[in-house]
Amino acid sequence: MDVTARTAVWIMTLLAGAICADAQARTVYRCVRNGTVSLATAPEPGSKCVAKAIDDNAVVTPNLWGEMGVISGTLYERQQDGKTVYSTRRLPGSRAYLKFTVKTPPGSSAHEGLGRIGKPQLKVFAAQFKAAAKATGVDAAWLRAFAHAESDFDAGAVSSKGALGVMQLMPEIVEEYGVKDPFSSAESINAGARHLSQLKRRYKNDLALVAAAYNAGIGAVTRYGGVPPYAETQAYVAKVQALHDRYLVAMGRKETPAK
Repeated sequence: MDVTARTAVWIMTLLAGAICADAQARTVYRCVRNGTVSLATAPEPGSKCVAKAIDDNAVVTPNLWGEMGVISGTLYERQQDGKTVYSTRRLPGSRAYLKFTVKTPPGSSAHEGLGRIGKPQLKVFAAQFKAAAKATGVDAAWLRAFAHAESDFDAGAVSSKGALGVMQLMPEIVEEYGVKDPFSSAESINAGARHLSQLKRRYKNDLALVAAAYNAGIGAVTRYGGVPPYAETQAYVAKVQALHDRYLVAMGRKETPAK
């Protein structure tokens, strides 16, 4: 059974409020695990879940998925703590309840970045980059290229799209990775590295696709089957690639091209 995005979300909200017919608001949990998002009527064991209150009288149903293109999935039913709960993630003991297709908004948070291509900076936040690279396995040249392109290493940077800190984390990324202070260089770099690690696995170390997804979102890359045709994103990808080469040279891992 296919349903529209609005119907899919209302199914979740109706299920959440089924035990209270007079409820004026429903609670849906947006749960994240290993970089994947699910909606549930109760917190999922093993996931990081945030409760979202939905007003029954709201004119516009809120988008709880984020910008992820078209999502097809299954709503599952299971017993948890003696109650019947529903989730879009298949957990042990679940049975399929219904099929759905959700079309998320086509908008993009793409921006060209606040940093300019310039000389590599190896001394700025050296300890933080070293720690993040060791913890996540993301190469330090990658981390520095992104930080340079995003903010030019400005821990207090704020973009017009709402991105914050050294790695220019969007609010949903701040929430997903449990960042308490997005203006903390250590927290920003660590969360940015964790996010890049997820993207590297998804795109099999393709720097162009990773940069495009970091800039415009996974949904945009999926929707266009590659780097989106946004001028900001294409400029950003070229910037990251150029900076990556410069950092490899600066770190002694690549020879300077002959002039």
